[in-house]
Amino acid sequence: MTDILQRELIYLWYYFDLQLRQIFWYWVLGIAIGSCISVFAKKSIHRAAEVLGRRVPGIAGIAIASALGIASPLCMYGTVPICAAFSRKGVKDDFLAAFMMASVLLNPQLILYSAALGPAMLAVRIASCFLCGVCAGILVRVFFCRKGGRPFFDFSQFAEPSDRDTEPNIALRLLKNIARNIRATGPMFLLGIALSAVFQRYVPADAMARLFGKNEGFGVLMAATIGVPLYVCGGGTIPLLQQWLASGMSAGSAAAFMLTGPATKITNLGALKTALGARNFALYLVFVIAFPLAAGLLVNAVL
Repeated sequence: MTDILQRELIYLWYYFDLQLRQIFWYWVLGIAIGSCISVFAKKSIHRAAEVLGRRVPGIAGIAIASALGIASPLCMYGTVPICAAFSRKGVKDDFLAAFMMASVLLNPQLILYSAALGPAMLAVRIASCFLCGVCAGILVRVFFCRKGGRPFFDFSQFAEPSDRDTEPNIALRLLKNIARNIRATGPMFLLGIALSAVFQRYVPADAMARLFGKNEGFGVLMAATIGVPLYVCGGGTIPLLQQWLASGMSAGSAAAFMLTGPATKITNLGALKTALGARNFALYLVFVIAFPLAAGLLVNAVL
């Protein structure tokens, strides 16, 4: 019995070490760039969003909002107060919907993490998140931005956003931001690697291919479904996705998982429920299941 346990631990350590070596530097680079953007460019990004949200109308403004949402380094609990501040300064709901949706799904740090999945999946993730933000903005514009109609958001319970990067010494401010990022993402990153090692050792590759690869429509549906309970941290899912793709998961299934996961993450839903109200929150949930399914099927058709 002891020999069996020792053998299995050696195998698990081998897979853990192999996975860690493959993606560790993507994680380090993601933290470094994410912290630099947060410390040196965050205010500029948000100022640009505020100005463009009031000055650029129509689809062009929505597309810009989605791109700026991806560029914003804030988590959902930072993004909602920022959008509340934008709303008080006259930014329309369609712009805010695109900015918030894209910000939920992706940020500069997660882009660097996702590079470990390869150029094709990185491009799929960026494009699908951008288009999801654009679609959210267009839908809010069409159905909620009528003159005299009810607003889509209710930001009355949100105060002005606070800034945690207040250290006067710039170098120390950056180091503190990096430390916060490591504390926030490190445990889930290591957990994701550990889970991928367990998966690699005990789940046959052909079972993964049957579930998420060969039957592409069912695979996309399953990936979108498991994205709801399994997605905890963006960095933590990268090792799992890397192994799932190597084991036969289709690109469309991976895209669906990467969209539904952050959009339905429990911590994100709490903030969104407060800002949307019950009815609009239900519409949001329908959207973040329907769009990933459509996007996953489209990705499988193209790739």
